[in-house]
Amino acid sequence: METMLAGIQEVLGLGAKAILPIIICSLGLFFRMKLRDAIKAGLTVGLGFLGLGLIITLLTSTLEPAVSFYQKLGSGYTIIDIGWAAVGAASWMAPFAALAIPVGLFINLALIRFGAVRTMNIDIWNYMHFLIPGFLTYVLFSSAIAGFLVTILMSVIAIFVGDQLAPRWQKYFGLEGTTCTTVNLIAWTFPVALIINKIIDLIPGLNKIDFSIEKANKRLGIMGDPVLIGLFVGALLGILTKQNFSNTVTMGIGIAGVMLLMPKMVGIMMEGLAPVGKAANSFIKKRIETEKEIIIGMDVALGLGDPTTITTTVVTIPLVILFALILPGVQFFPVGMLTSVCYFAVVCTLASNGNLFRSVISTLIYCIISMYTCAYVAPGATAMLNAAGLSINGLGTDVSVGSPIWGVLIYWLSTIFQ
Repeated sequence: METMLAGIQEVLGLGAKAILPIIICSLGLFFRMKLRDAIKAGLTVGLGFLGLGLIITLLTSTLEPAVSFYQKLGSGYTIIDIGWAAVGAASWMAPFAALAIPVGLFINLALIRFGAVRTMNIDIWNYMHFLIPGFLTYVLFSSAIAGFLVTILMSVIAIFVGDQLAPRWQKYFGLEGTTCTTVNLIAWTFPVALIINKIIDLIPGLNKIDFSIEKANKRLGIMGDPVLIGLFVGALLGILTKQNFSNTVTMGIGIAGVMLLMPKMVGIMMEGLAPVGKAANSFIKKRIETEKEIIIGMDVALGLGDPTTITTTVVTIPLVILFALILPGVQFFPVGMLTSVCYFAVVCTLASNGNLFRSVISTLIYCIISMYTCAYVAPGATAMLNAAGLSINGLGTDVSVGSPIWGVLIYWLSTIFQ
């Protein structure tokens, strides 16, 4: 078991940009694609994902001066925001981690075989979202069986919710044949955003605000182009955070570059995914009498190419920082959370049907809620991290543990039983 886990961790340590080509190529061969076509599809998807990572890095570095400006205004936080990367890596120290992927894939294939779902989840590197609540359960209840069952349950929920989300996902983002299976976002962030939108519908005045990048493009002509909007938003953020002229210009150009390049990288990924999806559907239909199309379950990053999502991210990040400084009872500065805002924005934009105003409001409110829930589960998150061998002085937390409702429920139940 330890050897298997070490092997899995070694492969996952390569990162999605290396794992994706392997997964896509293997799936292509499984679905009877020619070797050359399978390799090309895998490399295309992997390179597209690599490009997405580089552009997210560009976005982060572009916003860094504004983040630093706000960060200097606050002090006195008592909980460390660890960040999802460290927590995700720690989750693979669960004793049942090596079994999670093969069992999850077997159940997925069985559900497709019997017609229960259409989604084939290839989002392997995000099994950490299944493992984190499972590992938390294991640590807090001292039960490997309970932890393993929670992990598998999360993998099944991701498939079923991904199935239900697929029509809306494909219609809004134009990503035919795909869906999102990042369970924390589709099974929790998205429903919360839908509820926030329903509340906005009940508020006179606010329910009439309907602004989208697409409508701005139609009304403003060239000035409504996403690239020019990115330039304006970045420069405005630089002015608001009192940057010098050089930094202000750099921020404007940086955000404009993100608006231009992000959709192109998503397009490259889709170029690689399309033939695999076609081969999968052909393979399944030859062996199962069904009219249903197989859907490829992917990481939420596939939705990052939407201009409204990018704009929502840029506008929301400084607002999250501001509210972390002024709201009562916030116990940590959301450094790690800021790296997740772009992913929250994908599903909040989807829930808002591209309405920029609603997307920003729902993303911001979700982040505010998460500030408090993450602080609440911090003792449990710290115990889990310590069990994984990460030594933390004081308390640590992260949105991957405390943001989803299941993390809060698991910790709450542990306090009752203890």
